[in-house]
Amino acid sequence: MDRKSQLAEPRHPRSITAQSPADAPTNVALIIGLIIVVLLLALPAFAQTAAQQMPENASAKSYGDGWECDVGFRLNENTCVAVIVPQNAYETNRSYGSGWECLHGFRRTDDAACVAVEVPEGGFLAPSGERWRCLRGYIKVDDTCQEIVLPANAYLVDASYGSAWTCERGFFEQAGLCEAVVIPANAYFDDATYGTGWQCNRGYVASAETCGFINVPENAHLDRSGNRWECNRNFQKSNGLCVLNN
Repeated sequence: MDRKSQLAEPRHPRSITAQSPADAPTNVALIIGLIIVVLLLALPAFAQTAAQQMPENASAKSYGDGWECDVGFRLNENTCVAVIVPQNAYETNRSYGSGWECLHGFRRTDDAACVAVEVPEGGFLAPSGERWRCLRGYIKVDDTCQEIVLPANAYLVDASYGSAWTCERGFFEQAGLCEAVVIPANAYFDDATYGTGWQCNRGYVASAETCGFINVPENAHLDRSGNRWECNRNFQKSNGLCVLNN
């Protein structure tokens, strides 16, 4: 075939598959379904972005998601407001707590203020700077420090309970005073915090304000205290004597 015949021969167009009109609604439904799925997936991301929107004076958390207020600011209804430091206080520069503390010598009140610690006479400011204590020789009574009045022949003691003083050796407390211990014959001084202040020697027994001699009966001996007697083994006490235990 010559060139002219080839040029004169008509070309057939590429075959195109005809789409049935019935398929059109199905394709539209698929497209709409895809759009809905995309929107549903995007909504949480949009909501999270809105929730994480940072206000002024805030920064992203150093760990985890979200944000937190900068140092010197505190959260108040999704905003970060400046910490107000009251008089006689200082800023802590921390992201937690109230953001301020009272100066040494001041204490916090319920209305978020710092008032001076009033130290009474005879007292001193505690190391914490928030309270006071009484000096040695004084005792706390309500909001005051009252001086401890020592009786003659007494000295102060460091006790958390009971009396703040005790009597010197050779004296005992009686009606708020320190009375001298009178030691009878055949006795010795006893510095116990209770009793008469003296004890009878071994072989003697206390009777009123004296120490009487102990008559040890036959088949008996002084006990461990030395101020009583008891029967020997195989003997029993009967009418002040030690009789054989049959």
